[in-house]
Amino acid sequence: MNSANLKYKDRLFNAIFGAEENKSWTLSLYNAVSGSSYTDPSAITITTIHEIMYLSMHNDVSFLIGNEMNLYEQQSTYNPNMPLRMLMYIGHLYDKYLREEKLNRYSSQLLRIPAPKLVVFYNGMKEQPEKTTLKLSDAYPEGISGAVEAVVLMLNINSGRNKELMEACKPLAEYAWFVEEVRKNTRNTDKESRVLAVDRAITAVPDDFLIKPFLEVHRAEVRGMILEEYNEAEQMELFRQDGVKEGREKGRKEGQKEGKILGTIETMRDDGKDDQAIIVRLIKKYGLTEKEAEGYVF
Repeated sequence: MNSANLKYKDRLFNAIFGAEENKSWTLSLYNAVSGSSYTDPSAITITTIHEIMYLSMHNDVSFLIGNEMNLYEQQSTYNPNMPLRMLMYIGHLYDKYLREEKLNRYSSQLLRIPAPKLVVFYNGMKEQPEKTTLKLSDAYPEGISGAVEAVVLMLNINSGRNKELMEACKPLAEYAWFVEEVRKNTRNTDKESRVLAVDRAITAVPDDFLIKPFLEVHRAEVRGMILEEYNEAEQMELFRQDGVKEGREKGRKEGQKEGKILGTIETMRDDGKDDQAIIVRLIKKYGLTEKEAEGYVF
């Protein structure tokens, strides 16, 4: 795998299971989760969309196989709002799918689309069951039903959990082992010591691990990913401790702006405008940079 394909902003989970070069590991994970027995990695089409800025989230792995559109997310912090977040992301994936397949959403014929499968792999410190079903409807006001549902399967991949799943997917078991090893090495250490701690964890990986060559070749990138996740986790904790009233207000305003941007994109697409025309409009109307505008359009 070319080092240039890895970015520090990626998560390690994404680098292992979401790369074109690692499709055999993606397939192994899919088979373990779904109970299937696919053998040809080329059956997988990676569909992950990077840099979805308005979601303020890391989008880990999405792919098509058979008649299913799979969205896999790794979470080190329990988040009951994953159905909402994944619903928003899956909407972008369907939009991309319709455009690539040249399907008309206004057709008088019923469009056949891949069925969504939403899975969260949880490896946080807070105790959680081996399997949990999260539903969008759990967020609805009590006694009120809604027309939209999203069901997310959350699997606990911490040490000792979901043994059958781990046995069915060796790369997942190795990933979970490595994350635990990093935790042990970085416990009660300062930021500078974490660099050495991550290196020790990589060195400690058993020789028979499938992911060991990957970790060794991309040692610098892996180190960057893990340290970035630590920084993100610490920042989130600071936000929680401070109450973040100002941050919430800013987020609300940004959310309103992003909603308007998405509305503009939808309206212009309905009017038959091409992507370049939409980008120009977003730059002029909302003061976005070209890169920011492209992030919303593509």
